[in-house]
Amino acid sequence: MTTPAAVTFAPFEPDALASATGVVAAFVPEDSKLDQGARRLNRLTKGAVARATESEAWGKLKPGETLTLGYPAGIEASAVVLVRLERKSDFETAMAAGAALAAARGDRPLTLIAGSHGAALDIALGAALRGYDFTDHKTGDEAKPAAKITVLCARPDELTAAWPDRAAQAEGVFLTRDLVNEPANVLTTTEFAMRLEALRDLGVEVEVLEEDALAELGMRCLLAVGQGSRSPSKVVVMRWTGGGDEAPLALIGKGVVFDTGGISLKPAAGMEDMTMDMGGAGTVAGAMHAIARRKAKANVVGLVGLVENMPDGNATRPGDVVASMKGDTVEIINTDAEGRLVLCDVMWYAQDRFQPKAMIDLATLTGAIIIGLGNDNAGVFSNDDALADAFLSAAKAENEGAWRMPLGKSYDKLLKSRVADMKNVGGRPAGSITAAQFLQRFVKDGTPWIHLDIAGVASIEKGTQLSPAGATGWGVRALDRLVRDAYENG
Repeated sequence: MTTPAAVTFAPFEPDALASATGVVAAFVPEDSKLDQGARRLNRLTKGAVARATESEAWGKLKPGETLTLGYPAGIEASAVVLVRLERKSDFETAMAAGAALAAARGDRPLTLIAGSHGAALDIALGAALRGYDFTDHKTGDEAKPAAKITVLCARPDELTAAWPDRAAQAEGVFLTRDLVNEPANVLTTTEFAMRLEALRDLGVEVEVLEEDALAELGMRCLLAVGQGSRSPSKVVVMRWTGGGDEAPLALIGKGVVFDTGGISLKPAAGMEDMTMDMGGAGTVAGAMHAIARRKAKANVVGLVGLVENMPDGNATRPGDVVASMKGDTVEIINTDAEGRLVLCDVMWYAQDRFQPKAMIDLATLTGAIIIGLGNDNAGVFSNDDALADAFLSAAKAENEGAWRMPLGKSYDKLLKSRVADMKNVGGRPAGSITAAQFLQRFVKDGTPWIHLDIAGVASIEKGTQLSPAGATGWGVRALDRLVRDAYENG
């Protein structure tokens, strides 16, 4: 797994600045009044900091943006980075500042003069998250650990004690990004399951259900998706039991390691992006890592359905009718609407076996959600206002975009089938909503449930403020925050 940069917190020692290597960074507020650390840096660099803050370039910066001074005199560091940031900064701006620092430092060590800045943890997390790079398949120099980040601050012991929870989030995000970025010839269903088994090192109980067990359970919808592939379908169950005897929160992920569309074949252009169609399962894996890494006092079970959707002589055909684990029959109109077939069986199994207090599924499910919400927000569908509000609050607190979408019985008519209990698609109108309506039929009465359609946020071609191009790790931090705020006891 790609490892985030090591972050350490230390007291500010003026004499150490001159010998710091790599990049030295300091905060300067809008009034350009320098704090103790910045004043010391200014003296060492013969007034370069003050001159920079009087420049035209500095005046154009927005909060959280940076100005780099290359090869400054008076110190060993190869660059000084000045960050325009107020002494009191909101979470979003602080994270943006950290991300800007990560971009400015590149692969060099970073010494950050934070002083008594109240957002030092957020800034460090932003820098750690933006420091990700997926290089597993690039030849040349061997991958090196990310250069360390040293935060010079007024309360090093306090911040050191608080950092592990943030580090757990960063590790979970990196795990998700690694999984989503992997090509499908590497991340087969078998390889995916093996990587999830590594969570046992953190105390997670991991169980892999193979095809014979899935057939015995009656997961015919899930198995129908993968029957055209040589890669065996699997369900992986991950249990974290830190909350005593309480019923767990269930997290369920769609894990289609590659999606050709099956017999309803996708267009060739852009099909290479379908390596990310296991983004829901990847997010569940990252969330389980973060939750276990910080030893959350909660019970959480993660279940992922791992399949590959391929065209083959044995593949499911449009017009086939299969029975779900619940017993309802589904007419498969479009084999490219396969994610809901995977989820419906895993959701039913999760409720049957674990009787969860709430259930959240995540899936790169529909292109329609991208048309509606773009790449800024995941679609949130729910049968329970309290659960939806709790998740939306957690997502907002972590600055992960999420927007609630409607459900309603009027959409069910679009799923009516002439030959079965339902169709797996409802046509182009309200495509993301009818997908959620399909899944809602597999939610038992009394089970609070959220469906998260993450097709627009799981992987972004141009990257985001906190992630380079490709996988974002969206949802890991929001789910971890939800568990911490709403499900931990003690």
